[in-house]
Amino acid sequence: MTVTRFAPSPTGYLHIGGLRTALFSWLTAQHDKGEFLLRIEDTDMARNSEEAKDAILKAFEWVGMSHDGEVVYQSKRFSLYTKYINQLLAEGKAYKCYMSKEELSILREEQMAKKERTRYDGRYRDFEGTAQEGVEPVIRIKAPQEGTISFKDGVKGEINIASSEVDDFVIARADGSPTYNFVVAIDDALMGLTQVIRGDDHLYNTPKQIVVYEALGLNIPDFYHVAMINNEQGKKLSKRDGATDVMDYKTMGYLPEALLNFLVRLGWSHGDQEIFSLAEMIALFEPQNINKSSSNYNLDKLLWLNAYYIKNSSDEALISLLKDFGVDLTANPKASVLLNATKERAKTLVELSAQIKLIAIAPTAYDEKSTKKAFKGEAKAILSTFADMLMLASPTSKEAYHSVMEKIVAEKEIGFGKIGMPLRVSLLGSMTGSGLDEIMFILGVEETIARIDKAIASIG
Repeated sequence: MTVTRFAPSPTGYLHIGGLRTALFSWLTAQHDKGEFLLRIEDTDMARNSEEAKDAILKAFEWVGMSHDGEVVYQSKRFSLYTKYINQLLAEGKAYKCYMSKEELSILREEQMAKKERTRYDGRYRDFEGTAQEGVEPVIRIKAPQEGTISFKDGVKGEINIASSEVDDFVIARADGSPTYNFVVAIDDALMGLTQVIRGDDHLYNTPKQIVVYEALGLNIPDFYHVAMINNEQGKKLSKRDGATDVMDYKTMGYLPEALLNFLVRLGWSHGDQEIFSLAEMIALFEPQNINKSSSNYNLDKLLWLNAYYIKNSSDEALISLLKDFGVDLTANPKASVLLNATKERAKTLVELSAQIKLIAIAPTAYDEKSTKKAFKGEAKAILSTFADMLMLASPTSKEAYHSVMEKIVAEKEIGFGKIGMPLRVSLLGSMTGSGLDEIMFILGVEETIARIDKAIASIG
């Protein structure tokens, strides 16, 4: 059975690069009807944050990526890691290293002077002497000294690292706390991982983890190292570019479906298809089809996708979502008309709520630039006549309101803009917004005339 995982550290928010990695892992498990596990790598007690951990879990809940089983916390597994450290010591596959800070500093200076890569030289690997007083030893694993560490990466292909490139790295610090590469290998094996999908910044951690797997006789999963997401200029993605907290995307008015659709296309494709439902992603996604090259973040593409999902969301879904943006249409009998009038123009829920408020809330002031253009010449008289026509016609449909507009254009022998511009500013306060017939139908005759009268009173 396919078993994948996502293993964030709770030292900060979950950003979209992390969410994409999680998505790829989740889709792989869903595609194979396997399991997707969540592990919180919280061994760094000094940097861990409960707030960050909660934010990660909240982000998963928002996008609807459920995990199987209980969340695994590394901080609760220290006794397990200690057991394996002691096992390696007992088997002679690890050892206590008494290298002092002074020794390490001298070694590094010598290596730098020779223009060599700074690395531990194995001096305590077979040490049988008397240790220096006052030095608390670290535990190092005995890495192979000859041959090659090889593995087939599902994205990068065959990877071969000379064993001489991997030194006897530390698996437990002087205070007894285990190190990253040690605990990751143990957890991935004990949790039954079959595929590890992660960012390619972890590529050169893999040989070290293979050393741990082999020393403990554990099963080695298949690895897929995914290229990073770059900004639109092809450089490292920064917070300014979009590498921000996933939950900020919710605040900015993005739908989780749009964000997941956007992320799945950053590093994976299926022909020329751009829009994928979650069911399609699950059916089509296979990790061996992940692109080797980096992907560029494209805000316009994300906005385009978000606009698509807004337009194609049900009224019920949008009514529910808009409550977080200060708009409650639950009891509004014209909610459907109002949404139809506004959602075509909105790229985010923030924009959609603003469009709705523009109609629902009468303007308290009029845009100066718009009034100069709209409230001139015969505008006052045309508005007054139009208000009288509305009162007389008492229209009850969008089409009926449009007919009144056509009637004044014909009777006054004016261009449509002569009524359209001043009417739009009267109703909304500026030249923006939805179709006038839709707006008037939503407002009703009484409110429409009230707004026209108020505008007329403001014209000098």
